[in-house]
Amino acid sequence: MAPPEVVSTVPFPPALAPMKALSIRQPWAWLIVNGHKDVENRTWSTRFRGEFLVHASKGMTDAEYADVCRFLHADPRLDHLLDVLPRAADLERGGIVGSACLVETELYLQSPWYMGAVGFVLVNAKPLPFRPLKGALGFFEVTP
Repeated sequence: MAPPEVVSTVPFPPALAPMKALSIRQPWAWLIVNGHKDVENRTWSTRFRGEFLVHASKGMTDAEYADVCRFLHADPRLDHLLDVLPRAADLERGGIVGSACLVETELYLQSPWYMGAVGFVLVNAKPLPFRPLKGALGFFEVTP
């Protein structure tokens, strides 16, 4: 008889720990981990490549949420996302919400998500069980 499968409550495999994480404000973090947004915009570049944890920043104002809704509504390629975007009150904040893989940084991208400066090109994004955690600037280390 095979031993029972062990299910971890940690949102990332211990073999990969510690991992890098990046704080992203909501609802941008939700759009990334749910596979809609494949570019994260920053004013700085990084040599880091690989999988990282998406940390949803604790702060989000009503005005910031409204700005994202206006951004989605203004682009016919993105306005359908208004139908699936959770209400502001339902977005998890102040912890790990998913993971993604950074494959490249670009100074110009033809993507509706690219807004200038440096675009972090993301693939294989997925949501993970919420894990409360204090964020930090830039990529930061997270251990289980």
